[in-house]
Amino acid sequence: MGIGDKFDELKDKAKDVLGQHGDKVDQGVDRAGQAVDERTGGQHSEHIRQGTEKAKEGLDRFGRQQ
Repeated sequence: MGIGDKFDELKDKAKDVLGQHGDKVDQGVDRAGQAVDERTGGQHSEHIRQGTEKAKEGLDRFGRQQ
């Protein structure tokens, strides 16, 4: 089993987790964004919000790939 096979296996596991627990993954992304926003004193709230939305969209697309 080569590195490519191991990567494919890991990718498939990640997709399974996103399919089964996508809502919890989204909550984790939101919590991380809130933590960063608090640490920066709200100075970059709009950028952080945009980043978390893009991250959730990307994870959703990744989870739907065949």
